[in-house]
Amino acid sequence: MVDDRYMRRALDLAARGTGLVSPNPLVGAVLVRDGEVVGEGWHEGPGRPHAEVVALEEAGDRARGSTLYVTLEPCAHYGRTPPCAPRVIEAGVTRVVAAMTDPNQAVDGRGLAALRLAGVEVSVGLMANRAEVLNAAFLKHLRTGLPHVTLKMAASLDGKVAARDGTSRWITGEEARAEVHRMRAAADAIMVGAGTAFRDDPSLTVRDPAYQGRPTLRVVVDGRGIVPESHRVFSEGPAPTLVATTEGAPAWRRDAWRAAGAEVLVLDDAGSALIPLEDLLRELGKRDVQRVLLEGGPTLAWEAVRGELVDEVVLFFAPILVGGQDAPSVLMGGGIPTIAAPFRLDLDEVVRVGPDIKVVARVHRDR
Repeated sequence: MVDDRYMRRALDLAARGTGLVSPNPLVGAVLVRDGEVVGEGWHEGPGRPHAEVVALEEAGDRARGSTLYVTLEPCAHYGRTPPCAPRVIEAGVTRVVAAMTDPNQAVDGRGLAALRLAGVEVSVGLMANRAEVLNAAFLKHLRTGLPHVTLKMAASLDGKVAARDGTSRWITGEEARAEVHRMRAAADAIMVGAGTAFRDDPSLTVRDPAYQGRPTLRVVVDGRGIVPESHRVFSEGPAPTLVATTEGAPAWRRDAWRAAGAEVLVLDDAGSALIPLEDLLRELGKRDVQRVLLEGGPTLAWEAVRGELVDEVVLFFAPILVGGQDAPSVLMGGGIPTIAAPFRLDLDEVVRVGPDIKVVARVHRDR
């Protein structure tokens, strides 16, 4: 169908705002009159014009009598920018095809209602599933207050993330590592556990030459205070660092982290020295962190899976075998008691990335 073609284009445009628009949703818009695209736009970031307005400005007078294809309902309220629905009406658009309504209470159907009241023909739901996947982080944060969590790990074909001596660089090839940096660019925060931060000494920065967004927050989960303040996560790059810890970490270590420029968030661990991950994620959600990339290690990854806090899993498998009962696997921790009760996934994608394999799956649940 013709409508499908233009909505696909609007969704592709919306995706260009990835890593730039948070905490706003990704939105794309296409204006079509007499079979010709007369205007296009996407939201480029907070305070910037909305996608519909960009498309209308490009179209000018040609917007009159056109159809607007938009991935999210045009807003009808004042935020950082004026509402879009009145602009659409004033421009003389006669038909609006929206992929989905905006569940934000400030919108939630009001934009579409204003359009209908003005005599604009409105239809909703075309490619809604794809639009919801595109804005999965925005929607989850809006509905639950929690960020969307993607667990990313790199492993050998037999599931090992390191050799028995702890070495892990580099399991995957350059193409997979470049893909990880694109994933980092799309996230609001990158999270690692204390063991990974201590052993690998990562900088957790975005090394993608195309990235133009704000520095991604680095989150180190260290309940016992084992990561030295001299590590690169505290000194390399402009990205801010937050250490989630407990009263079990020595006071001198917490002071050293602060002196190194990090924010230190002390969470109640009920005496276990384990970070309550849901509390940490809820705290990040309060800071408008909508998308967290969890990069391990295996124990932290298991705690996140066990707590049903992971929404998506991305695994990169290298064509190597490591073996060894003492070599860490993708998930460690306690594991499930029986194979009859696993954490189920819905496979979305299996592709080659250079010499490696990338597997993308959604956690099978309805949060």
